[in-house]
Amino acid sequence: MPSPRDVLTPDSLAMLQVIADTGSFAAAARQLRLVPSALTYRVRQMEEALDVLLFDRSARQAHPTEAGQALLAEGARLLQDLDAVAHRVRRVATGWEPELTIMADGVISQDILFDLVEAFYALGSPTKIKLGMGTLTGPIEHLTTGRADLALGVATNSTSISGLQLHDLGDITFVFAVAPFHPLATMEHAISDETLLEHRLVVVADSAQKERMSMGLLSGQDIFTVDTVQAKIDAQVRGLGCGFLPEAMARPYIAAGWLVAKAVTRPTRHMRMRYAWKKPSNGGLGKALQWWLQQLESPVTQQALLEKHRLTLPPISTPIAR
Repeated sequence: MPSPRDVLTPDSLAMLQVIADTGSFAAAARQLRLVPSALTYRVRQMEEALDVLLFDRSARQAHPTEAGQALLAEGARLLQDLDAVAHRVRRVATGWEPELTIMADGVISQDILFDLVEAFYALGSPTKIKLGMGTLTGPIEHLTTGRADLALGVATNSTSISGLQLHDLGDITFVFAVAPFHPLATMEHAISDETLLEHRLVVVADSAQKERMSMGLLSGQDIFTVDTVQAKIDAQVRGLGCGFLPEAMARPYIAAGWLVAKAVTRPTRHMRMRYAWKKPSNGGLGKALQWWLQQLESPVTQQALLEKHRLTLPPISTPIAR
C-alpha cells in the first residue's frame, strides 16, 4: 500500500482540484488528458493511503467529502507554499541573501530603522531581515564574529580587521541631564567632577562579550547599570541617577520638562558614529546589503538615524515633578 508521502504530490493535489472544479471524473480526465481509468486509479491510491473517502460517487457528479474538502483546502495552501519557495529560490539565485542581520546601537533611531525595513520589504525581496540592538562595542563585535552583516552606530575606528569597511554616519553630542526634582537640578553653576562624585550615575552596559568599553565614569562613583540607552533615559527621568545622554535623544524629554540639562565643568563630549560591514573574500556583496548601503549613503538618512528620536511616555507612576 502506498504511503501518504507517496501519493500527496503536487500533481496529485492539482488533479483533485480539477476533479472538484469540473464536478466529474470524466470531465477532469478530458481536461488532464488522461484516460478515466488512470485518473480513477490515482484517486483510489490516495484514498487507500489516507484511509478516507475523498469523493462521494453515489451521484453522477463527483462531490468532495468532508475529508476531501479538507484535503483540497490544505492542498491549495501547500501548492501556494511550493510556488512561494520556488520564487524565493529563484530570487536567491539571482543574488539576494537568504537572511540579513543588522545590529544597531541604542543611539540609532528605531523609528527610522523601521521605516527603512518597511521600504526594504516593499521591494518584494526574498531576504529575511533580522534586527538586533546593542550598545557601545556590541554591534561591531557581532559584525567581526560573523553574527551580523551590518553594524549601525559604531563608535570605534578599528580598521585592522581584514575586510572591515567603515563609513562615517555622523557626530553625536552628549548633554548632562537630570530629573527636575534631582538635587543637581537646582545648581546654578557648572557642576564639577567633585560634585558629580557625590551622586549616582546611570550607565549603559556594553553589550559586547569580550572587549568592553566604558565612558564618563569617575573612580569611586556610585553607579546604576542598565542595558539600553532608553532604559538609561527612563531611569534618569525617574530620578534614579544622573548622567550624560545623546543630546538628540534627550531633547524631547528636556522639551517636555521631564529632564533638565545642566552645565558641567568637563568639556562637552562629541562622538563620531559610523556604520560598518565586512567585504566578502570574493568581493561580491549580496543585493540586500547593497540596498542598505545605498540608503546609508544619503546624508538625510544619516541625520535622521541619529537625530529623529521621539519621546516615550514614562510609567504613570513616574514622579515628573515634586
